Amino acid sequence: MNELSPRRRQLVLLICCTSLLIVGLETTVLNVALPSLQEDLGASVSGLQWAIDSYTLVLAGLLMLSGSMGDRLGRRRTFQTGLAIFVLASLLCAWSPSLGWLIVFRMLQGVGASMLNPVALSIVTNTFPDRQERARAIGVWSAVVGVSIGLGPILGGFLVETVGWRWIFLINVPIGLLAIVLTAVFVPESRAAQGRRFDPVGQLLVITALATLIYAVIEVPHLGWSSPLVLALLVVAGLSAVALVRYEKRRAEPLLDIRFFRSATFSGATLIALTAFAAFAGCLFVNTLYLQNDLGLSPFEAGLYLLPMAVVIMVLAPISGRMVASYGTRPSLVLGGLGMSAGTLTLTFVSPERPLGLLFVAYALFGVGFGMINAPITSTAVSGMPPAQAGLAAAVASTSRQVGTTVGVALVGSVYTASLRGTGDSLVAAHTGWAVVAGCAVLALVFGYASSGRRARASAARASSSEVAPVHG
Repeated sequence: MNELSPRRRQLVLLICCTSLLIVGLETTVLNVALPSLQEDLGASVSGLQWAIDSYTLVLAGLLMLSGSMGDRLGRRRTFQTGLAIFVLASLLCAWSPSLGWLIVFRMLQGVGASMLNPVALSIVTNTFPDRQERARAIGVWSAVVGVSIGLGPILGGFLVETVGWRWIFLINVPIGLLAIVLTAVFVPESRAAQGRRFDPVGQLLVITALATLIYAVIEVPHLGWSSPLVLALLVVAGLSAVALVRYEKRRAEPLLDIRFFRSATFSGATLIALTAFAAFAGCLFVNTLYLQNDLGLSPFEAGLYLLPMAVVIMVLAPISGRMVASYGTRPSLVLGGLGMSAGTLTLTFVSPERPLGLLFVAYALFGVGFGMINAPITSTAVSGMPPAQAGLAAAVASTSRQVGTTVGVALVGSVYTASLRGTGDSLVAAHTGWAVVAGCAVLALVFGYASSGRRARASAARASSSEVAPVHG
């Protein structure tokens, strides 16, 4: 990529952040519409889980393929293709006559979304070659997560109350079309010097492992752990994961380069992303049901209640990016884990009879944690890796986020459903779900501390000094 002017680089960053905004909106905006989907489409709690997870599951399963596709075929071309698919799928989602069709079209949305974020982050990484400029750009990138969180519930609530939940999807169309045009005009084409070959076997194993695991977790409350179907799904998921590792180790150009995980910081970033985003997605899922079912709020009011969390994330995400550039990843990771843990533990004491201030304090604390923890995940994932493989490294980090999101909704939603079936009390179910979220947040804190010490940094240096990029044969 030729050297761009500072103004052009900032414009490229803005265009790429647009993709993050619409992809993030689709993860958060639908949460406030869950009760409306229950009413209009006759959806069960497990149906609501699939309405969210069908999107993130496909997104997670294809991210690594899309990242390497961008490196090989051209990042701008892949990015524009993803935008076009995403816009088409959004139109189809708005047309959905039933929950089944909505889930199918949400999966198509996931196909398009998989071509956006990892490829856009790869474009950003190559646009900002200076390490400190790149850290600041990634801080801005992370701040857009907060914007999508803040805008998603409020925008979704407003649309649900005024024109209906279908406009949640239609709003993507003009944004996506504008991004396609701006990309064609301002974003230069770039690709890796030697892109990876496609790996259909590895891709099939990734999708199989993720799909069977999520299917099993969602169906456990209805079928039980002793169900032959659940047990078979878990066995298939485990065998697929083992086969994936063994197969990828033998490939010269793997879909998932296992050698990346020789770096303790990279492995730690993967685990932090899994647990932190599981906590985040589970928190949103349970809070949406609590705010509307237990507190009796409208969708728009529920979105406003989540505003403290979103504002704190928006403010702290770029600050965290600057902290990472100046002080390394440990301060942000530890503060992030502490904030998320404190926030979710506070939620376990919330009830309609207690002051609303306690709820807002919990949301603000959680926002502090999530705002601090996202930037170091991204920075750790792309640092120390060969620049030519930036797409793949970014895709692994993005995959970890989406897998965490998918598992979080599946796990917390299943625990919520099981508790609701056992007690018949939605407040008890919410508290049980929050306890699981708190456990995920504590794990994120532990992984963040363990992966940012001297030994972990030494491991990253050794992995970086060795040839991490695959041997092309």
